[in-house]
Amino acid sequence: MTLKKVTVEEGSRKKVKFGRQLRKDFLFDEKWVNLNHGSFGTYPHPIRTALRAYQDATESRPDAFIRQTYSTLLDRSRHAISHLLHAPVSTIVYVPNVTTAFNTILRNLTFSPGDHILYFSPIYGACEKTIAYMTETTPVSSIRIPFTYPVEDAWLVQRFHETVDDIQRQGGRVVLAVFDTVVSAPGVRMPFEDLTVACRERGVLSCIDAAHGVGHIALDVGALDPDFLFSNAHKWLFAPRGCAVLYVPERHHGMMRSTLPTSHGFEPRPQPGGLSIYNPFEPSGKSAFVNNFEFVGTVDGAPYLCVLAALEYREGVGGEEKILEYCHGLAKEAGLRTAEIFGTEMLQNSTGTLTDCGMSNVRLPLDFEQVAKVAAKGGMGKERLGFFVRDWMQRTMMQESDTFMGLMWIGGQWWVRWSAQIYLELADFEWGAETLKRLCARVEKGEFLGAKEKL
Repeated sequence: MTLKKVTVEEGSRKKVKFGRQLRKDFLFDEKWVNLNHGSFGTYPHPIRTALRAYQDATESRPDAFIRQTYSTLLDRSRHAISHLLHAPVSTIVYVPNVTTAFNTILRNLTFSPGDHILYFSPIYGACEKTIAYMTETTPVSSIRIPFTYPVEDAWLVQRFHETVDDIQRQGGRVVLAVFDTVVSAPGVRMPFEDLTVACRERGVLSCIDAAHGVGHIALDVGALDPDFLFSNAHKWLFAPRGCAVLYVPERHHGMMRSTLPTSHGFEPRPQPGGLSIYNPFEPSGKSAFVNNFEFVGTVDGAPYLCVLAALEYREGVGGEEKILEYCHGLAKEAGLRTAEIFGTEMLQNSTGTLTDCGMSNVRLPLDFEQVAKVAAKGGMGKERLGFFVRDWMQRTMMQESDTFMGLMWIGGQWWVRWSAQIYLELADFEWGAETLKRLCARVEKGEFLGAKEKL
């Protein structure tokens, strides 16, 4: 199969300037201002070209592509992302998203009474629900470390050790700890490197949710050496949805017996008189781990194949280091400037580590008690008022302003999470802040109460 190589013209790398002029590379509606890249990501035109080429190739010779060509292209893509992550290719497979990856890990582990899964309160909701499901269906228990940002990195590591000690004193054991590279809400960096070391010291399996990882922060997975790590390539790396990478070191391959769902790569344990189960695919000679994840039901695997095209595009516009430097710098600049516009503050700790990423968080100029008084006049109580106002603002900005900004109700206050990207510049966030100021003024007047009548 021959595909057009995704490159830029020779010598153009030095000429690329980040900001609004790069919008032309992406697929945005002319009116849409994309200030929430962190939620779903997006990709530029060359990656769409690659995606459709793979899809067309699949449809032109379905059996030949799926049974023969696909695995070779998938291996090529795995090699490319393993190089970026500094991890052996034997430890890297693809899954549709990090929720699938997390479920795959947990459902493959064997738990005993007294076992605990430790996690921190800002965990992604789908992951927390997965833990809750495991406590309902297996002997494992969970322990949640509650806190509200801002906190110091050292405090988080200390609380980890204290919690492990507490569980041990009660006769239990922490077998798995779940934590983020960069938290989703609020969008702040966690001390995942130090927490990984702490897990190793305490004999706890480290499970890193790097949904905001590859393409967002520099990751040396080989040096980090976690027990499990997964990262969405469709968020920050410009791969199409859904595309996520799952890292499992070879020492744990025996644990990962099944994909989710279980498919042809699964190898059942021998049973007396057991029947041989038919597999429609030829033996590959690859490891059981890699072979297991190569075909997991009939899905469109084209997004996985586009990772190489995404990496080539990123190299063409300046490379990983330049992209990360721009996005991290813009996120901080946007946070400080919009805090000035609001007359509030950017979420930060004393050591400045929370903003070592491509997102920042700024408190909105709204007082909960004042909004609650307005709500009370309209017959609405305080319960869930924070989320109701958040949802009204987000619906309204999409309908009226052709944008979406990730709003959060955290610690009794409303916050906005900014996502920096190479097609944005400071003026975009200034516009977003002014848009939010107008929405906040409408909230103070009780305009959101009109939505209550439609429920």
